[in-house]
Amino acid sequence: MKLLAGNANPKLAEAIGQRLDTPLAKALVQRFADSEVRVEISENVRGEDVFVIQSTSHPANDYLMELLIMIDALSRASASRITAVIPYFGYARQDRKAGPRTPISAKLIANLITTAGADRVLTIDLHAGQVQGFFDIPTDNLYAVKVMEEAIRRHHADEIDQITVVSPDVGGVVRARTLSSRLDNADLAIVDKRRPAPGEAEVMNIIGNVDGKHCVLFDDIVDSGGTLVKAADALVAKGAKSVSAYVSHGVLSGDAISRVQNAENLTRLVVTDSIGNEAGKAGADKIETVKVDLLLAEAIRRIANEESVSSLFD
Repeated sequence: MKLLAGNANPKLAEAIGQRLDTPLAKALVQRFADSEVRVEISENVRGEDVFVIQSTSHPANDYLMELLIMIDALSRASASRITAVIPYFGYARQDRKAGPRTPISAKLIANLITTAGADRVLTIDLHAGQVQGFFDIPTDNLYAVKVMEEAIRRHHADEIDQITVVSPDVGGVVRARTLSSRLDNADLAIVDKRRPAPGEAEVMNIIGNVDGKHCVLFDDIVDSGGTLVKAADALVAKGAKSVSAYVSHGVLSGDAISRVQNAENLTRLVVTDSIGNEAGKAGADKIETVKVDLLLAEAIRRIANEESVSSLFD
């Protein structure tokens, strides 16, 4: 087994390597003068089982090209199997035709990864489960719910029985119900919102009783942060004691970090390290990062040893 990393999240890749007692393979992943991606694998990979660790986060197109070119380089170097480990799968939100002449970009990205030469994909919390079906190769979609449950129990050790899990929209109810069942069947609520334009969210109603509860917003992606902040305001207006958010992927684009930091009614945002933007979060004491290197390392180990990974889907 060999591990190879691009430039998207080297700290996570190194942490996975330490968990597996396997150093990252030597490789150059750089830019030419005109910004084209340059990749050169510096050690023999012929007949090897290679795992390429690369999130397709901002700048998504650059990191996607790194991933595709690394896969192509490995394929041409006769690697026996290439697994694309994509902790955060960018473009997953473009999983359907949103209008009469719009693309299904997530399907296009799946085709590109497969055509480049990947034999398998490993990711965490795809925005839409159907994206798995866009690949014609085995795709394992892990869930960060166990990591988030541990964080919630740590933060709310004395008030677990007062927690209400809140889905920030109707589409996330299944995800929220999963966390609720792990938290001793905690109460469930839903934020009903209307989105007047892309990237904007207007909270309209709270479905469920949150009066006197410690509300836990649970979602897969936080981008601008607007939805979470407005949801927290609406929950407090309905009588919630406190509101915190636990989100798998902290995209945190634009002014999101300052928006969360200055939010009056959002006490905490917890995200995983699937996206390597720690520098941007520095100094934001409301934002906490939990690690998924153990989850990914165990999945990689099981894939390499041809063992079942189904128990990790819990």
